[in-house]
Amino acid sequence: MTDQDKRYRAFSDFLKQTLGEKVYKISIHAGFTCPNRDGTLGMGGCIYCNNQGFSPNTRRARMSVREQVDTGISYIEKRYKAKKYIAYFQAYTNTYGPYEQLKAAYDEALERPDVVGLSVGTRPDCLEDDVLELLAGYAAGGRHVWIELGLQSMHDATLDRINRHHTVADFTNAVRRIKAHPGLHICAHVILGLPGETREMMLQSASFLSDLGVHGVKIHLLHILRDTPLEDLYNQGKVPIFNRGEYVSLVCDYLELLDPGMVIQRLTADGPSSILIAPQWAMEKKKTVEMITQELRRRDSRQGARRLGSSAPARP
Repeated sequence: MTDQDKRYRAFSDFLKQTLGEKVYKISIHAGFTCPNRDGTLGMGGCIYCNNQGFSPNTRRARMSVREQVDTGISYIEKRYKAKKYIAYFQAYTNTYGPYEQLKAAYDEALERPDVVGLSVGTRPDCLEDDVLELLAGYAAGGRHVWIELGLQSMHDATLDRINRHHTVADFTNAVRRIKAHPGLHICAHVILGLPGETREMMLQSASFLSDLGVHGVKIHLLHILRDTPLEDLYNQGKVPIFNRGEYVSLVCDYLELLDPGMVIQRLTADGPSSILIAPQWAMEKKKTVEMITQELRRRDSRQGARRLGSSAPARP
């Protein structure tokens, strides 16, 4: 599929252009927790959160960071003949901990020369100045660094409803502080389908993120995982779930409102089949992404097509 066919600025294309070849992410579970789980802000996490839903590394005995990197590279290298990798600190809040512990984990992930960067998942209220300076130092030293910030919704009422324990203002402030450090890339996480939100409310975050100048976005489908408060609400009939056609249409609307320069890191999401309650079609991510591309083609549209004041195509 050509970039013209794709009609949005895909992360894989961006990395290939930026780093010269195909780059693969390796998921890392470094043993950090979250202030929304350890009692600092709350207990139990967000209403959709099941520990096993993060990545395979949270569902097996935890290895050291270096062991996880080596294991991930061994698998990906054999399968795809890859040469460059980004260490993705995925599970929980990966800037939440003592500076020395964070630095040791990041340094360990970067020991191999074929690990060319970091992607660090975190909350907007867990970014201390010294940690930002540490990450900016990696970028200044030639590493490719993304900070992945969980926004989920741009509506404080929704954030309260899903037990996030941070505000939209926290997110805006975090973006401002990160952008003060040249070389750091910001990826926002949003969830489409959160309880209580209308289609219009969901679409508002596309313009919000574009106006903030965020560099990338991960668009997540709300899905129901076993043993979560969200499952209880779903069983009570209080959480409607998109069918695939509805979701594809919404994502295309969302893409049309995004700045065409923003990098699209994800268009949907799923969970482990053993704990996924609904929707079952979420497991077919490739098919969903193909349907999104087909719908944009049917509309003769693309990322940024309805972005006010922008007529540029979505090109890397």
